[in-house]
Amino acid sequence: MKTIGKIVFFTLFALLSISTIKAQTRDSIYLVHADDWMYNKVLNPDAQILKGNVVFRHDSAFMYCDSAYLYDISNSIEAFGNVKMKQGDTLFIYSNWLHYNGNTKLGQLRREVKMINNNVTLLTDSLNYDRMTNIGYYFKGGTIEDEENKLSSVYGQYSANTKLANFNDSVKVENEKFTIFSDTLNYDTSSKIATILGPSTIVSDSGTIYSSKGWYNTTTGVSLLLNRSRVVSGNRILIGDSICCDKEQGFSEVFGNMILIDTAQKVTLTGRYGYYNEKEELAFATDSACAMEYSRGDTTYIHADTLRMTTVDSVYRELKAYYGVRYYRVDVQGVCDSMLYNTRDSILCMFNNPVIWNESNQLYGDTILVFMNDSSADHAHIKQFAFSVQELNPSYYNQMKGNDMVAYFEGQAIRQVDVSGNAESIFYPLDNGEMIGMNHTQSPYITIWLKESKLEKLKIWPQPSGTLTPIPDLHPEQKTLKDFYWFDYIRPLNKDDIYRKVERKSGEAPKRSNKFIH
Repeated sequence: MKTIGKIVFFTLFALLSISTIKAQTRDSIYLVHADDWMYNKVLNPDAQILKGNVVFRHDSAFMYCDSAYLYDISNSIEAFGNVKMKQGDTLFIYSNWLHYNGNTKLGQLRREVKMINNNVTLLTDSLNYDRMTNIGYYFKGGTIEDEENKLSSVYGQYSANTKLANFNDSVKVENEKFTIFSDTLNYDTSSKIATILGPSTIVSDSGTIYSSKGWYNTTTGVSLLLNRSRVVSGNRILIGDSICCDKEQGFSEVFGNMILIDTAQKVTLTGRYGYYNEKEELAFATDSACAMEYSRGDTTYIHADTLRMTTVDSVYRELKAYYGVRYYRVDVQGVCDSMLYNTRDSILCMFNNPVIWNESNQLYGDTILVFMNDSSADHAHIKQFAFSVQELNPSYYNQMKGNDMVAYFEGQAIRQVDVSGNAESIFYPLDNGEMIGMNHTQSPYITIWLKESKLEKLKIWPQPSGTLTPIPDLHPEQKTLKDFYWFDYIRPLNKDDIYRKVERKSGEAPKRSNKFIH
C-alpha cells in the first residue's frame, strides 16, 4: 500500500509541476472583473461564462465587454456587446464582438469596428488586430481618416508602430483639394505622403494626374511621379519618365523623354529634360529638344539645343530656339543658330547664318524673316545680305544676291523673288532644254518668277548691265557669284534628320550678324 501511495503522490506532483511550467511559459489572459460568473459543464464544459462590466487583461492590453466566454485551455476569450480593446494611452478599438487568442495575440473584431490611434481613425465591419506586430487589417471594406484625408478601400491595414497604412482594391483618397483613385497605395499618417504602387488617378481643380508609381504629399501638393506618368492641365498634357510636380506653384519638372502636348494649339514639345510652369504658361525643353506643330495636314519639326515656349496675353504663343536650330517640313527646311516665332505677328525670325530650302531653291543671308499664313509660309524676307540659289544640276546654279531679298510662296513652292540693292545675278537660259550660256547681270533691282521650279520670267531694272557667255567659254571661277555656297550637306532631309550634328565647312559663313534672341 505504501508503494501505491508513493506512485500516486509522485504522479500528482509531476502533473502539478507540468501545469506550473505551462502556466509559467504562457502569458495567460487574466480576468480583472465581472459582475457575474458561472460555469455550466453540460452546456459549455470548456468555457467560463462572465456577465456585467467584464474586464480582461493580457500583458499590457485591457479588454472590456458586456459579456464573455473565457476559455482557459486555449487561452482565449469571446466577447459580446460594447467591446473595447485598450493598449497604452493611444490605441483604442471598439466593436460589438471580439475573439482574442492570448497565445497568438490576435484579436478578431466584428460589427461596427472603430480603431483610434492618436489622430487616426479606422472604420470597418471586420478587423483583425495582431498585437505581435501592432497591425490591424480589414478585408471587407473600410476607411482610415486623419486630419487631412479620408482613405477607403476593400482591403487595408494600419500599423500603430510605423503609422503607415496600406490599401488595395478600389482605393479612394478624399481631400477638400483633390481626390485620388488607385489600385494600390500606401499612406503615411505622420508625413501625409501617399505612395502610389499601382494605376492611380489624382483629380483636382487644376488638372488630373495619371501614374502607376511615385508619391504625393497630400499637404503640400508636391509629388514625384515615375513610370511614364501623365499630368493633364486644361489643353496641355505633360508626360515623362519621372515628373516632379508642385501643385501649389503650378510647376512641373521632367527627367527623361519629356512630352508636352498642347491640344488646342496643336503643338508638341519634347526633350530629355524639361519643365512646365502652369501659372506662367511657360514650357522649356533641352537635350534632343523638338517642337512639332501640326497645320494644314502637315507637321513642322523644329530642333535646337534649347526650346522655350510661352503664352503671351493668354492668347499668343511665342517659341524661342537657341543653338543649332534645324527644322523640317515637307515644303520648307531650314537651319540657323537661333530662332524666334510669335503667333501675334506670325513671323518666324532666323538669326546667325540662317539658311532655308524649298524644293531646289536655297536662300541664305544675315537675317531671315519668314511671314506665316496659318502656319504655312507666305513670304520670306532676307535682310542686309541676301543670296538665292537654284540648283539646275550639280555643276550649274541660278544665283541672285543683293542687300535685300523677298521670296514669295505659292502653295508649297517659291513663285517670285525680288532683290534690291546692288542686285547681281547669274542665270543659264535654255533653248529647247539646252543651256545656251551664262547670263551675268548687275542692276539696282531684279525680280524673277518661277513656275514648277523653272525660271519663267526675269525683270532687271533700271539701267541693267550684263553679259552672256557661251557654256564652252566659261571658266570655273565665272560660274558662281562671290559668297556663293551650296549647303546641301547641312539640309535636314526628314523629321529624324533634324537631330544630326553638322558643322559648316571652313569659310562657309559669309555674314554673321551677332544677333541673338533673349
